[in-house]
Amino acid sequence: MAGALAAGGSVGVGRHGSVHEVTGDELRAVVEGWSYAPHSILGAHRADAGWVVRCLRPEAVSVTVVDEDGSRYEARQLHGGGVYEAELPRQPGDYRIDVTYRDGDGGTTTFTIDDPYRWLPTVGEVDQHLIREGRHERLWEVLGAHVRRYDTPRGTVEGVSFAVWAPNARGVKVTGDFDYWEARLHPMRSLGSSGVWEIFIPGVPAGVRYRYHVLGADGQWREKSDPMAFATEVPPLNASIVTESAYEWGDDAWLAERATAGWHERPMSVYEVHVGSWRQGLSYRELADELIDYVLAAGFTHIEFMPVAEHPFGGSWGYQVTSYYAPTSRYGSPDDLRYLIDRAHQAGIGVIVDWVPAHFPKDDWALARFDGTPLYEHGDPRRGEQLDWGTYVFDFGRSEVRNFLVANALYWCKEFHVDGVRVDAVASMLYLDYSRDEWVPNQYGGRENLEAVAFLQEMNATVYREVPGVVTIAEESTAWPGVTRPTHLGGLGFGFKWNMGWMHDSLTYISKEPVHRSYHHGQLTFSMMYAYSENYVLPISHDEVVYGKGSLLRKMPGDRWQQLANLRSYLAYMWAHPGKQLLFMGSEFGQDAEWAESRSLDWWHLDDPAHRGVLSLVTDLNSRYKEAPALWSQDVDPAGFQWIDANDASGNVLSFLRFGAATAGDEARDTGQVLACVSNFAGQPHHGYRIGLPRPGFWREVLNSDAEGYGGSGVGNMGGIEAVEEPWHGQPWSATLSAPPLGTVWFVHEG
Repeated sequence: MAGALAAGGSVGVGRHGSVHEVTGDELRAVVEGWSYAPHSILGAHRADAGWVVRCLRPEAVSVTVVDEDGSRYEARQLHGGGVYEAELPRQPGDYRIDVTYRDGDGGTTTFTIDDPYRWLPTVGEVDQHLIREGRHERLWEVLGAHVRRYDTPRGTVEGVSFAVWAPNARGVKVTGDFDYWEARLHPMRSLGSSGVWEIFIPGVPAGVRYRYHVLGADGQWREKSDPMAFATEVPPLNASIVTESAYEWGDDAWLAERATAGWHERPMSVYEVHVGSWRQGLSYRELADELIDYVLAAGFTHIEFMPVAEHPFGGSWGYQVTSYYAPTSRYGSPDDLRYLIDRAHQAGIGVIVDWVPAHFPKDDWALARFDGTPLYEHGDPRRGEQLDWGTYVFDFGRSEVRNFLVANALYWCKEFHVDGVRVDAVASMLYLDYSRDEWVPNQYGGRENLEAVAFLQEMNATVYREVPGVVTIAEESTAWPGVTRPTHLGGLGFGFKWNMGWMHDSLTYISKEPVHRSYHHGQLTFSMMYAYSENYVLPISHDEVVYGKGSLLRKMPGDRWQQLANLRSYLAYMWAHPGKQLLFMGSEFGQDAEWAESRSLDWWHLDDPAHRGVLSLVTDLNSRYKEAPALWSQDVDPAGFQWIDANDASGNVLSFLRFGAATAGDEARDTGQVLACVSNFAGQPHHGYRIGLPRPGFWREVLNSDAEGYGGSGVGNMGGIEAVEEPWHGQPWSATLSAPPLGTVWFVHEG
């Protein structure tokens, strides 16, 4: 069984029943670190006249084997590199080794150690089989560095097992604080066709740093961080760190409720956050108070974190990942991040994380050319390099690589309780010719990356099967069909897709002066031509407020009052449009400056009543949105939307209806909630503006972006409008209203 003491009749005895005479080459291979099986040389083994124990202790003055009963046996040196051998008359049992070294004062110091080479592999046969097949969905539980404890006759032995996948390596050694980074003590054993190298080292505690030294297929030694590291040093340092979670979750109620229904039928208003620049200098635990309280007060249902996996260059914003299983250590420990997510859940806020399986950076200490060959990356540069970003592309056709990524998605869901995984740069994965002049067609001569398609389908199907209530979201910028169609129907299987078309069209429209908007009216109405082709998120993300694009506020035309009014009206229109909302931090209070990851948001804006008015509007939008099932209960159903008037280009007005889900056995438009949205993107008010409505009676004005409390001009409707029996816009009833300048108004039917 994996992880137990070596078998052979009693504790500590090697598995090799036959007598094996070691050769000089075998000893040299162990000493130099290129032995595939150092455990076959080191440890306890049968000999002609009993047993021998061999150990690797460079620079030792003397070595003594201490049997389980306390008997001592002096060892002789077999090789100048530090291999010692002691002869014993019987099986050594639960033995230890006394090693004496010279100290700095001219004397000697003796240490008692437990022999790493008397232990069986911690990666079992079933685990190895699943790794070979690329089907180990809990890969993180066997690879990487794990603190383990075993009961022995001498008491509990605690140490760390190290396991790394490097199938083409000629040798692997692990080194770290525990051997003073000398990389001489701990050559690892190969576990055969699984490609895994493994060792258990007793006495190594949590918190130590480590790396692998990998002798590549090309004969070159490379120092590598652990691809499965669960914690790392703070960049630019890059050693892996042994970690053991002690966190006790308190979000059982949230997880149970999350699993009861799909997010398609729930309100979902997402606040996108870059951890390091929301308020610069805050740790995960400090964010757990300040950020969660802020998001809760603003009424968002979810936080989406830009990538939190470890990355060396802060300017990549986390989108060039080197340690897929390690939360960035810039803001605290993995358990600190667990605390932040737990705090969000206990406040009723979901957490989505950005995930980057499309590509990874070329840093020589990370995944790149890990065992001297293109291992994680595709070997053909026409498929294995992303020229736009100077990165490598994963080899999605390799089962172990797919396994690494699929398990990673599960890891974030299971170990950190995240509620959603937003997959970055999906388009770059789907197309073989993405941003390339030279590319290799697929087996059918097409441009589709069939291996990436299969990977995305496997990832989505696995996540939805294994973690009830979690949602996956694609950032996919093309018209690839079926992104959110279930995998069993041939789709990619995502829960949602970012609506990049809506984002580009609506921002282009709103950036025009009102006098010119009538010529671009179709850019607002076009989104409804395809609104139900996928399950959409409407993203106003970080990508829209960087690289010289200006802030969301600065995209708006006119003077400052008009800019703020445009922004408020646009956000109210966005919240009423079919689809979930995502808003990047700072936009909720109209930050004037373009975002930069190197500094905090401009919180001083909130001293200005005009900017605080934008935040008040967003807070009310979120509140009214959650209260109005018409805005979310039929978000992915065409029955949930109907134009009132899509054609008033000359007036710069859009008006439409949203319908809530019906009560059981009834038609939604007869019994469900109805909300009317009127957006006037003209620079002047429209008084006496008539709209058709499906129901008679009173329609309460539940939101007006031009309200004085938000910094508007105060044009409104005295609390509501009355629908009378006068057909208009194809509806049996109608009402007249005042549409405020650069304003959006919502009305809910109350009868």
